[in-house]
Amino acid sequence: MSNNMRRNRDIRPAPQLERTRGQQGPRSLRTVLAVLSVLVLALSGAGYFTVGKLGNTLASAGNLSLGEAKGVKEAADGATDILLVGSDSRSDAQGNALTPEEIEMLHAGDEQNDNTDTIMLIRVPNDGSSATAISIPRDTYIHDEEFGDMKINGVYKAYKDQKRQDLLEEGVSDDRTVEQQATQAGRQGLIREVADLSGVTIDHYAEVGLLGFVLLTDAVGGVEVCLNEPTYDEFSGADFPAGVQTLNGAQALAFVRQRHGLPRGDLDRIVRQQAFMASLVNKVLSTGTLTNPQALNNMANAVERSVVIDEDWDIMSFANQLQNLAGGNVKFNTIPVTSIDGTGTYGESVVTIDQDQVRGFFDSLLGNGAPSEEQAQKSKVNVYNATTTEGLAGTVAQYVRTQGMSIGETGNEQERTDSVILAHDKDDEVAQELSQKLGLPVEEDREQPKDAVSVIVGFDYAGPQEQAPEAEEENTEASTTVGEPGADAGEAIVGPEIDAGGEGPRCVN
Repeated sequence: MSNNMRRNRDIRPAPQLERTRGQQGPRSLRTVLAVLSVLVLALSGAGYFTVGKLGNTLASAGNLSLGEAKGVKEAADGATDILLVGSDSRSDAQGNALTPEEIEMLHAGDEQNDNTDTIMLIRVPNDGSSATAISIPRDTYIHDEEFGDMKINGVYKAYKDQKRQDLLEEGVSDDRTVEQQATQAGRQGLIREVADLSGVTIDHYAEVGLLGFVLLTDAVGGVEVCLNEPTYDEFSGADFPAGVQTLNGAQALAFVRQRHGLPRGDLDRIVRQQAFMASLVNKVLSTGTLTNPQALNNMANAVERSVVIDEDWDIMSFANQLQNLAGGNVKFNTIPVTSIDGTGTYGESVVTIDQDQVRGFFDSLLGNGAPSEEQAQKSKVNVYNATTTEGLAGTVAQYVRTQGMSIGETGNEQERTDSVILAHDKDDEVAQELSQKLGLPVEEDREQPKDAVSVIVGFDYAGPQEQAPEAEEENTEASTTVGEPGADAGEAIVGPEIDAGGEGPRCVN
């Protein structure tokens, strides 16, 4: 496939970079910091290696009714499911207002905004061998039992505002009491909504403020990212050239917050967040960060000022659970959506989803916990759309995932009529299995990597030979989509899977 074709892809690996192998530090410390990095701000790690400093100062939230959501399933293997929320707050975790200098650095504006900019569900199996993070787009349109049709990023604010109003009407006058109880109601409402959407029982809650990206990035000396094209956005402050570059804290926040001017809007913003976090985890695991006392102290300060966790979370035990976590086993995904330009009940621009499809996605991705050694050795599947039908690569990738295979990347290729599966070895096990399920021929292509096969979807593609279980259910039940999908209605748009292994950052839009 030509280089011109490859430039059309949403995500691709950067050129391999020479890395200096520094001292890794004790495995327990390295692993714990990786966990924290997965949670954006090293939630457990900093607490683990600076117990004396953070032991009594990490902010916590109580009475969140975790694990009580009705109609959802608990993980069969005792896995831990964590809801990570990025709060668009102008105060720190201790409730202190940010300084004018900090607010200016964040490009966040002066007014308090309680919308949740990032919503991510993280699954860690009982043996602690992996971590899978699944992002939910902020504009995902859902139906809330209390407030009706709305974007999921507004759930927290809606419940918080309603509780504040109720308390004031009851005559509660203490500002601190009102704020604490209203915030608790906002968190509870969001926890219930995510549990209902995903079908997953949420065990723990972590909330990270805007300042968190800045402080942690600076604490580790900057994080490396890669862009397919140069970008400029006055709203977020993003102004970056194409290619590999190292960002400081303020730049990192602009990088992960930009959504204007991106080809897929919020979906590309999510991919940026995931690529950034993967690069952060990779850096922590691959360098001597943990041998630097100043870096550790800075990370402890970052966590103290930026992170809130539920009060029942035993962070130390959780850290011990993750002793053997490696970067390649930290993976990031995004829920499938049916439209990125849908219209809400009140005319607003929304991202539409089919809840049955989303629950099927969570089941297929989280159902078996960490992949077996045999599965991990099998080829990944790249899917490329060679037609004019938008979202077709994502649709095929979603089906492939439901068949228990790992997706590498999705994107577009030069238009062609015939569909084909390309493999380094024509007898590749995954290629042959795909051939049976998709009804496509396998061609040997020695330019393909040995650990991946590519599905090229042409104009003659007629769909899989056997239907996915959730697709069969959708044909017999009413749609669970809220709002009006846009021009790409009915196609499952699936983002690429990103992991924290390998050399160099992943290049993104």
